[in-house]
Amino acid sequence: MKLFKSLLVAPAALGLLAPMSVTANEINLTDVSGYTSTKEVKGISDFNPANELAVTNSRVDGLEARFNNFEAGSFSETTTASFSADFEIGSEDGSTTSEAVQAYYGFQIDLNTSFTGEDSFDVSIDAGNAGGSEFDLNSTSDALNIDGISYTFPLGDKTTVVVGDNIDGSTLYNTACVYGGPSNNLDDCGNGNSAMTEGAGTAAGASYDIGNGFTVAVGYTGAGSSTSGIATKEGSDVFGGQLSYAADSYGASVTYAKTDDYSGDDDRNFLGLNGYWTPSDTGAVPSISAGYEVGTGEGLADTTQWFVGLQWDEMGPGTLGTAVGTIGSSIGDVYDPEFLMYEAFYSYEINDGMSITPLVYIKETAAGSDDKTGIMVKTSFSF
Repeated sequence: MKLFKSLLVAPAALGLLAPMSVTANEINLTDVSGYTSTKEVKGISDFNPANELAVTNSRVDGLEARFNNFEAGSFSETTTASFSADFEIGSEDGSTTSEAVQAYYGFQIDLNTSFTGEDSFDVSIDAGNAGGSEFDLNSTSDALNIDGISYTFPLGDKTTVVVGDNIDGSTLYNTACVYGGPSNNLDDCGNGNSAMTEGAGTAAGASYDIGNGFTVAVGYTGAGSSTSGIATKEGSDVFGGQLSYAADSYGASVTYAKTDDYSGDDDRNFLGLNGYWTPSDTGAVPSISAGYEVGTGEGLADTTQWFVGLQWDEMGPGTLGTAVGTIGSSIGDVYDPEFLMYEAFYSYEINDGMSITPLVYIKETAAGSDDKTGIMVKTSFSF
């Protein structure tokens, strides 16, 4: 009986072993050996810091190389950015709106890009709350706005062209004035109308270097962003030109502008004359800048504007300046009565990126109005 059971079990056992033997034959022992590993423990004396550091540096260099090849979302290598911020505090006696002590600020970002090394694509972004301030600050109701966009490029060796929006038509002018006052009234050196300094609308201009100190330039400002279009009867346009001369210590310029208003009733011609002289020694003797402008129009009263400014560029640690002039009429439908303004300022640097400028001014307004006296201090940062 036991023998009979053994004979029955033997074939069944062989049937189970047969497929296992086939599977074993299919195993590649060479591949299996690849999964084995040896573990070698080195002593501390076998560790070489220089070799390990070299390996780490090579890995870092590889990551930097890959990062440098990534350009999406980054600035062009030819793009530069500069930032500035101004803070002002002061008051104006005799004013119904600013007699109390008030504080304002202005912030500006300037982006500059060159595509050929000789051209310049410029974007100015401003923010601020300085509405009505005497200092030339930004007034954008605390919102970032595009203040100006332009492209400047050369044509040949002596001609430069600029096109843009919300920039001065006189961008390429070389007005003969070296006075750098901080106020928003006398900084145009007496030719604010002929020099098209409104900085609004579509603008274009060109300048040509005649040589021997002489330069000629032309400019245009128009309502290109409106439905009236550029250089049309329905639009408001300003055309102008300037001839300037600059020597080592003196210079002069003649500036002309013609305003064509859409109504046809306010067309005017402005002619401005400017000149300056600088001493060879910037000590006790100041530089002198002067300007005079006259505006005429058929059937309209003539307007005049004048300015004289003195500036000591090395008065102690800073710059001292004083000026007197009329605040002339601006381009537009309404021409405000002229009044006289006196100002004095002293600007000095605290460090390379910070300066402080106190300003004192007096406005002699038209008859029947109170004169105004203002005291302000501006702190400027650039970075």
